[in-house]
Amino acid sequence: MARETQLGKTGPNVFPISLGCMGMSGAYGPSDEAESIATIHEAIDRGVNLIDTGDFYGAGQNELLIRRALEGRRDKVLLSVKFGAMRGPDGAFVGFDGRPAAVKNFLGYTLQRLGTNYVDVYRPARLDPNVPIEDTVGAIAELVKAGYVRHIGLSEVGAETIRRAAKVHPLVDLQIEYAVITRQPEKTIFPTLAELGMSATLYGVLSRGLLTGSKTGGARAGFPRFAGEAGQRNAAVVEKFQKFATDRGMTPAQLSVAWVLAKQPTLVPVVGARTRKQLTDVLGALDKPLSSADVAAVEALLPPDAIAGNRYPDQQMKMLDSER
Repeated sequence: MARETQLGKTGPNVFPISLGCMGMSGAYGPSDEAESIATIHEAIDRGVNLIDTGDFYGAGQNELLIRRALEGRRDKVLLSVKFGAMRGPDGAFVGFDGRPAAVKNFLGYTLQRLGTNYVDVYRPARLDPNVPIEDTVGAIAELVKAGYVRHIGLSEVGAETIRRAAKVHPLVDLQIEYAVITRQPEKTIFPTLAELGMSATLYGVLSRGLLTGSKTGGARAGFPRFAGEAGQRNAAVVEKFQKFATDRGMTPAQLSVAWVLAKQPTLVPVVGARTRKQLTDVLGALDKPLSSADVAAVEALLPPDAIAGNRYPDQQMKMLDSER
């Protein structure tokens, strides 16, 4: 079994790659429920023990899917759940709520949908600009004391917010986007986490499929890196990355994950595999570690200015505390 990684100074030990389930609930187009469940089962059988979801993925459908997948297997996994984003009946995002009463309400529904009496890591998906982070984390701390939550995490917040939150209660990890073409956390966020004894769970490692050549579908169509001239330019740049992978006997997904593992060996990539084939592919990265020369070569292929467009649409970028 692969070497496990501890989530921060106070968190659990986890497999070096985590399974993110957002794509199983329509985020990137239709998915097959039976295959999704089989993928979760396969992940558990392969040693993956951290499963990541959000209560707003599919407006609760993702949690219900995970519940079915974990029947008889709950004791084999750690559940990481994001909350706070609110959705209308048409699926549109209509706001964010980090008030203490809302935190407890969200968790009450999550526990029912997941069919469990606790979650392992609970985290606001974003910073509520109208609620001090101390209040949101304080409410989760009360849930920890009551036994409904084991550990507290954060998502997409910057160094100052992390420091403020850490004064309220120990934090195990920050969820943040990170890939060879998304390296901003290296500047101030990762050093802050190291200073505070926190880990990170890293999503977007495949850059929503940009690095692997996935076709535009679902939410991808609205992301700047996939659209218009930027999308055409980026596709051409990524072809070099994909050739680099092929020349080294790797798939683009394996190279993407292997680069993250080489750069941040104490942090945990979250991969959004929707099928057993995709899962097997990304887990293969564990058997193909990159040398320092390979890491440097990848970064030479994809320097900071190689990719056009932000990682989120402009309006969402303005709302991200992590970008301030």
